[in-house]
Parts: sequence; structure tokens; C-alpha cells
Amino acid sequence: MTPIRFTPDVEVITADEQQLIASIVEQMAASSRCAFERHRHAIRDAHAKSNGLLKGELVVHDNLPPALRQGVFAAPRTYAIVARLSSAPSDIHSDEIPAARGFAFKIIGVDGARLAPDIEGHNQDFLMVNFPALAFGTLPKYQRMLGLLEANAHAPDTFQRLVAGTAHGAKQVVESLGGTAGATLDGLARDNHHPLGETYHTQAALRYGDHLAKLSLSPASDNVRALHGKNIDDIGYAGMREAISEHFASQGAEYTLAVQLCTDLERMPVEDAAIAWPEELSPHVPVATLRFAPQSTAHPARQVYGDDSLSFNPWNGVAAHQPLGAIMRVRRNAYERSTAYRHAMNARPRIEPLQASDIPD
Repeated sequence: MTPIRFTPDVEVITADEQQLIASIVEQMAASSRCAFERHRHAIRDAHAKSNGLLKGELVVHDNLPPALRQGVFAAPRTYAIVARLSSAPSDIHSDEIPAARGFAFKIIGVDGARLAPDIEGHNQDFLMVNFPALAFGTLPKYQRMLGLLEANAHAPDTFQRLVAGTAHGAKQVVESLGGTAGATLDGLARDNHHPLGETYHTQAALRYGDHLAKLSLSPASDNVRALHGKNIDDIGYAGMREAISEHFASQGAEYTLAVQLCTDLERMPVEDAAIAWPEELSPHVPVATLRFAPQSTAHPARQVYGDDSLSFNPWNGVAAHQPLGAIMRVRRNAYERSTAYRHAMNARPRIEPLQASDIPD
């Protein structure tokens, strides 16, 4: 099918959106203040727990068809990147508690008109999670669920284990609040699979030059493909970080970055991130390869740099990859407020790397 062409009217902004965004951002800000008092250190509003920081490269494939030669991927080129692997909750818990995992990466030195000129540097951030859709993909639904999500994120570990292990109860709660149960259960009740074997998704839509798309990142090299669906034994408090660190101490990894173009706005909506786009309408097509050499992923200097200096934001990038939909629009305000608060309270400058050597080895 023919890819839909981007026009501004693919987004539909409701009359109460700004009021909803302000309410959601303030609710998240209050949670951040509580987290700071618990830790006496400011952490991220989401994906607070880092499991590793990686340096690598992104290689844009040659001979892409015209519809895929867009934005960062317009021509074959190799970019330096930095990637942060994380756990999704907005507080820090033992890895014994199942949770969604994140894979965010920053492409360094990207040309093009900037979405947020006030953010220094010329980088492009893509943020992904290891399931394809959100449970609450519209602002009204997300606001209704936010209090429960925040309470769960900050609850004691014993309660977290109970929620993660009670799929039926979680399904009833999600459905009662108008959410899509399957996506939430993917996040709350997953097994503790090795994060390097997972496939990651942008979940919400973004502009892909002349078109609209979602992105996915999947294991490509044999060593990480072999980790797909494999549980981490004796996971402990920091098992995810330890498993990633152990892997990269002696091995590298490759991943395939793929694009799913929107071909039907009814069945592949922009404004509801809870709806996974059907593969039969538009399959994911590879556009680039991410490569990581063996390295130390969690030594103190690198961990502090990733936790306290570095930021990832879907709006830190070029206009050709503008985030789309209400969930992405609320993230613009939420991420900037969170970043400003975290850096101010920790008395650390926000740093946008100019080259790979800026990331501590």
C-alpha cells in the first residue's frame, strides 16, 4: 500500500489538551519531588534505573527505496551513537520485580532544522520500550491511570512483586480505567528476560520525512539473538546491569533498526498510542544497523555521566523526525521539566555530547 504523506492535520488537538498536559506534568513534578526526598538525589520521571550506557555506531543502509530515504536515513552514512538501557518505572527497585525495559539512543552530529533549538548540540534521540504499544494511549486515559502508575512505581518491593504476579487483577484494573489490558500486562507481568535479546519499539508515531512511521530495534548478531526469551538466573537487585556488563566485557552486539510506514490512518492511528500498527498493512523494513564493540558499560564515571549529565528526549532532534500524537506532545513538556529539575537539584550541567569521546571510557 502507498505510505501516507505527512501533513500537519494528521494530528488532532482537542480543546482541553493544554489543560490535560498541565495537569499531567504537575502530577509528575510532584512525584519527582517525593522521589528526591526519598533518595536525596533527583532521578528521571520515567526509566529511572539505568542498566548500562553504551558507545557504538549507527550505519545507514545503502540502496534504500525512496520512501525510506528520509531524514537521518536520507543517505548512507555512519554516525557515532550513545545508548542507555534502562528499567521503565519512575523509581528504583530490585530487578527481581518484572518491569518493562527501555533502549534509548542518541545519534551524534545530525544535520537539519531543530525541533527544540534551545537544546544545545546537533543530536537525534530515539526512545524505545520492549513492547509495541502503550496501555493508555490517549491523554484522558493516561491521566486516569497516572496516579496508579506512580503509586505502583513508588510502592515497596513486596507490593511490586504482588502486582507483577497478579495478571488477572491487573487486567481488571486496567480495563476499568479504559486502558488496553494486553499492553499493560506486557509491562507489569513480563518475565525477566535478558534485555539484550529484546525487541524495542517507539510505541508512538513520529514523522519520517515525507511520511509517518514507528521504529523498532531488534537483535541482529547471533550472540544477542540467542538471548531472546532467555531469563536471567539469580537476578538479584541489579541483575540487568550485571548481565549487560558481563556480556560487553568480552563481546559486542549488533541490532537492526527498522521502519514501519503508516499506510492507513484509520487502522494505524497517530492519536492513540495503545493501538499497535498491523504488520499486514505495513511490515517493518530495515534501514540501519547499530553496532557496539566490547566495552565497560557501568563503571562509575560512565554511570554517573549517564545518570546525572546525559538526557534523552524524543523532541531532541530534527524536524524530519517530529514526534506525533498527544502522548508525544505531553512528553515535550514532561521531559524538559524533568530534565531541568534533575540537573538543578543534582547541581550538574546538562551535557549533549559532540563526539563519542565525550562519553567516559
